[in-house]
Amino acid sequence: MTSTRSAAPRCAALVGPYLSGKTTLLESLLFAAGATDRKGNVRDGTAVGVTSAEAKLRQMSTEIAVAGCTFLGDRWVFLDCPGSVEFAADSMAGAMVADVAVVVCEPDPGKAVALGPLLKRLDEAGIPHMLFVNKIDTLGQDGLRIRDLVQALQAVSARPLVLREVPIREGGQITGYVDLVSERSYQYKPHAASTVVPMPDTVKDREASARQALLEALADFDDELLAKLLDEVPPEKAEVYGQLTKDLERDLIVPVFFGSAENDNGIRRLLKALRHEGPAPQAAAERLGIGEDVAVAAQVFRTLHAPHSGKLNFARVFRGTVADGMTLGGERVSGLYQMQGSEQQKIAQAAAGDVVALGRMAGVGTGALLTDAGPAARSPLWPEPETPVYGLALQAENRNDEVKLSAALHKLLDEDPSLRFDQNADTGELVLWGQGDIHLQVALDRLRGKYNLPVRGRPPQVAYKETIRKGCAQHSRFKRQTGGHGQFADVHIEVSPLPRGSGFAFADKIVGGAIPRQFIPAVEAGVREGLASGPLGFPVVDVAVTLTNGQFHAVDSSEQAFRTAGRQAITEALTKCEPALLEPVMSVAIACPTEFTAKVQRLVSGRRGQILGYDLRPGWPGWDEVRATMPQSEIHDMILELRSSTQGVGTFAFAFDHLAELNGRLADKAVSQH
Repeated sequence: MTSTRSAAPRCAALVGPYLSGKTTLLESLLFAAGATDRKGNVRDGTAVGVTSAEAKLRQMSTEIAVAGCTFLGDRWVFLDCPGSVEFAADSMAGAMVADVAVVVCEPDPGKAVALGPLLKRLDEAGIPHMLFVNKIDTLGQDGLRIRDLVQALQAVSARPLVLREVPIREGGQITGYVDLVSERSYQYKPHAASTVVPMPDTVKDREASARQALLEALADFDDELLAKLLDEVPPEKAEVYGQLTKDLERDLIVPVFFGSAENDNGIRRLLKALRHEGPAPQAAAERLGIGEDVAVAAQVFRTLHAPHSGKLNFARVFRGTVADGMTLGGERVSGLYQMQGSEQQKIAQAAAGDVVALGRMAGVGTGALLTDAGPAARSPLWPEPETPVYGLALQAENRNDEVKLSAALHKLLDEDPSLRFDQNADTGELVLWGQGDIHLQVALDRLRGKYNLPVRGRPPQVAYKETIRKGCAQHSRFKRQTGGHGQFADVHIEVSPLPRGSGFAFADKIVGGAIPRQFIPAVEAGVREGLASGPLGFPVVDVAVTLTNGQFHAVDSSEQAFRTAGRQAITEALTKCEPALLEPVMSVAIACPTEFTAKVQRLVSGRRGQILGYDLRPGWPGWDEVRATMPQSEIHDMILELRSSTQGVGTFAFAFDHLAELNGRLADKAVSQH
């Protein structure tokens, strides 16, 4: 067997959908390599990949976990990435710095669609990846075959899937496999290495057919191999292994393996495939645009604000040697650590290929490329954060914590760039945005646990407005005598509606000095104050106000008096102008696999949306993009229903479009809840 073994440490990212068993696979890999003497599990929080209180509480990964081992003399680092679609940014961050990504999935063709977005992102980034079908012990209970599963998975992969082994079955159960290159047969042993066995006669025909399919797939990328197949000359096994290695590194093929992490079946086979066929770190460095013109380079892929050790930047070293105390990216490395789950081991230096945590580098964030040649800069090839689709309005339970909350949120965003927060200009609420409810609840748990900041989250208020349906004239006089100089102002205004989206217009038709010119801006200011909250309790828009006449007193008139008179006049006038409630309507673009388009259209209609049309999603074969307008009030939790209707892969983007009049019970409800 040819080998691409490198003296440098190798790195593999474990990615895949939620519940596919990535953290269990990590435990099995560490156990098989002898890094642990017993396996932990996710359920009781003893797994190496469960590194935070939030992950233990939910029994799911909520951040990248780093763990290493040595297998057949090679140092390996595994990045256990979250599977929930709400933490997809973390998965891609881990895959970006890895030599190869192991995509873990379940043996269920019905769940294949969930892999589509992940496989596309890996292909777009040029990241070599292989599939590991986990829980293979459950396949066959419903009559399904490996070929059925591969066919379903191929439908969501732009790269050809290359089956690397075929199963051996006994009594309907998968009890081993045949490697399609070496043509050796292995029998599974519970929690132990598989043993070599003679190839069963019942498998020989399937093995020959599958091996031929493997060779033909590889021949698509190599003319010499194609010529041998056409001449019916069997290629040497070393040649096949070499072609697999070359094609995987170039992200031309996706090798498919299977096994059971729970039972430790197929794990050593996976480790050997990674060792012999996985790319060397140099390939990942080139993919990230890290040239040989720098002596030292490290790519940051995760940021953590730890309670005791302070800020840590998880990075992979690609060039040179990183040492504790050196200057990197314009900042001093104040602590260098090797991570094993939640455990830290302080080290003096790290070589190319190593994955380490860099201590107390205040100005460094996720995505930064650190070199010894200048300040840190975000890698131009690093993926941009996903557009937020879910928000919660935050309120500190203790009002004295408001200042602390802002500082803590900045640290959260430093850890997780896919979060965002802003102060809503219309409602005054502090809104935290993210990828879904779990994503934001994890963020709130971190605020409570890590920063001792109890925070309540609730749906953000909708920025309703109001307008008028008809115009009117209004006279208002403000007169007050309090001893000495009094207050006097008299104004006549005309109020009229404007077309939707016009905002506010003010004009004056004062002639003959009925109101001195210096007081007219005060009238406008008073009118604006009155429009800040109309009869329904919301800001008033699309209104024109004209100052037509008035009176003043040479001694008692002032800017404040005319300001008050203007506010009184518009407040009294609005009640006569048939106020109407306006709700914000958003333009929405919803992306989903074509098979779910009809469901998405029903979802839009059920949320008072108006479908404008749908078309093929550019660059996404088999996907549609539905365009619609929807009330903002219907969008808040739409991502939850959308994902439920599309096996977790549907997404959307939205932007303000216009204001529309809202009537009836919905309007009454909005006013009563304000």
